[in-house]
Amino acid sequence: MFALVDCNNFYASCERVFNPNLQGKPVAILSNNDGCVISRSDEAKALNLPMGAPIFKWDSFCKANNIYVLSSNYPLYGDMSNRVMKILEQFTPDVEVYSIDEAFVAFKGLDYLNFDDYGILMRQRILKWTGIPTCVGIAPTKALSKVANKIARKFPKETKGVYVIDSEEKRLKALQWIKLEDVWGIGRGLQKRLKARGCVKAIDFVNLSDTWVRKSFGTTGFKLKKDLEGIPTLKLDEIKTKRAIATTRSFDYTYDDLNYIKERISTFASNCAEKLRKQGSSCYVIYVMLSSDRHKKDLEQHRGSTVVNLPYPTNSSLVIGNEAIKAVSSIFKKGIKYKRAGVVVSGLVPTDNFQLNIFEKENPKHQPLMKSIDKLNTKYGDYKIKIANQDLERTWKMRQERLSPRYTTNINDIIKVK
Repeated sequence: MFALVDCNNFYASCERVFNPNLQGKPVAILSNNDGCVISRSDEAKALNLPMGAPIFKWDSFCKANNIYVLSSNYPLYGDMSNRVMKILEQFTPDVEVYSIDEAFVAFKGLDYLNFDDYGILMRQRILKWTGIPTCVGIAPTKALSKVANKIARKFPKETKGVYVIDSEEKRLKALQWIKLEDVWGIGRGLQKRLKARGCVKAIDFVNLSDTWVRKSFGTTGFKLKKDLEGIPTLKLDEIKTKRAIATTRSFDYTYDDLNYIKERISTFASNCAEKLRKQGSSCYVIYVMLSSDRHKKDLEQHRGSTVVNLPYPTNSSLVIGNEAIKAVSSIFKKGIKYKRAGVVVSGLVPTDNFQLNIFEKENPKHQPLMKSIDKLNTKYGDYKIKIANQDLERTWKMRQERLSPRYTTNINDIIKVK
């Protein structure tokens, strides 16, 4: 059996844990740079505040309806997510973190369990230890556990937040209830083609012939169909080594200052280098991009990118940072106001196993230096050690005018009991 554990309105729930005044109130969370709505509480949904609403257009609506609007507090959400996932590992070692607010778990060799009781126990422990409400869907396959989770979320009183599909009758009833567009794995393109064949509910998709589904949608569509039939074909994903690592960000405002952009690129490059070291990889290729704000049609536009091929693989923040700064300097055009930049490293190889270059190699002092930096940053957190051309005060510069405190990751923001 598989379970899909989903945190309810996760970002809003995290804010409510530390600010009980938000309980029962409409809450909306904004994207990077306070752009648009990316999370809503049930109360905000009931007021018809749309997902993705640009806040500059909907700010007056939020004020008129007393909707609490907050900036994204990613350090808080990331820490609370880690706590939820660690609790799930107490119930089974087979946990696949699917996103920041949901995870699949596999109950191998635990068929003797009463899954209704076990799901309720999982919910209660997460709620008690973190304050985060969840819903749990349990079924013989991953796709069906997603369906079961939607039922638990839709009917919280009847299901107590847990729904188990453990019989053929329940499976068929669930597939007859859920709409095609709500099925995990069926995107807009697939929906359009299926609806052209008269499919409205999930059961309609399942009733199509195996031959047609395989021919039309390939192995992925066929596996999804079998999963919905109750035949496990989608396994828990194993952690794989990434083939490329990217760090791209929008700036808080537009900038035409090359020195500012160099500092941002240095920070992005250092972040990529750190991720390389964490997975034991080095890169041969660095891709740097820079673009103006395409939404400001009245300003001169420019988008540019360049590729740097290295003579030897590296994961040194010094090397990657210096090469990225040279690259962005070659892209930069004076007088253009830039809004977004990014660094991508690719051509990845294992750090302990790659082809040596006879004529060029990395400074041997870099590896022990990087190891020491990573160790100190892991111990003290919040990027205490940085490269000299980085901003020592802030790592990610975003417009966050409605930001709540980082209650669990910053000693200065810890709640004080009076």
